[in-house]
Amino acid sequence: MSSLTIRRARRGEAALILTLLRELAEYEKLLGSFHITEEVIRRDYLGEPALLNCDLAFAGGEPVGFATWYWTYASFAAARGIFLEDLYVRSKFRGQGHGKELLAHLARTAVAANAVRVEWSVLDWNKPSIEFYELLGARRHDGWYMYRLEHDALKKLGDT
Repeated sequence: MSSLTIRRARRGEAALILTLLRELAEYEKLLGSFHITEEVIRRDYLGEPALLNCDLAFAGGEPVGFATWYWTYASFAAARGIFLEDLYVRSKFRGQGHGKELLAHLARTAVAANAVRVEWSVLDWNKPSIEFYELLGARRHDGWYMYRLEHDALKKLGDT
C-alpha cells in the first residue's frame, strides 16, 4: 500500500469533491438522483459553518477517495456518534487498504471525541462493500429499518 494522507477538504476543492461524488453516484447507479453542484459543495461542505465534514484521501498526491460524515447524538448512551454519509475509493485504488484506512481515520476521530459509534447505510446489492464492512467487524443493526420521508410525502406532511 502506498502512503496515504487523509485530511479535511479545503476551500478551492469543490470541483474535486464534485468529481468524486459523481463517480460514487455512478458506482451506486444513482446518477438519476445526482443534483449537487460546486456551489452547493462550497456552501454545505466548505462553508462556515460546514453542514458536514469531508475528508479526502491522497496517495502520492493523487486523490484516491473520500469520506463525508457528520456528528449525531445517541440519546440513551448520552454520547456523540458519527454518521458516515459517503465512503468512496476510486476503482483503480481499491484493494490497497485505503477504504480501511478511511474508516480507521473515522474511528480515531470518534474515539478522540468520546463518541460511542460510527454508523452508515449500505445498498443491499453492494456485496463487495458489505463483505468489506463485515470483515472489519461492522455488523448490520438488525431489528431496525431505515425510513425516509421525501418528495411528495415530505411536502404533504409539511403542509399539514
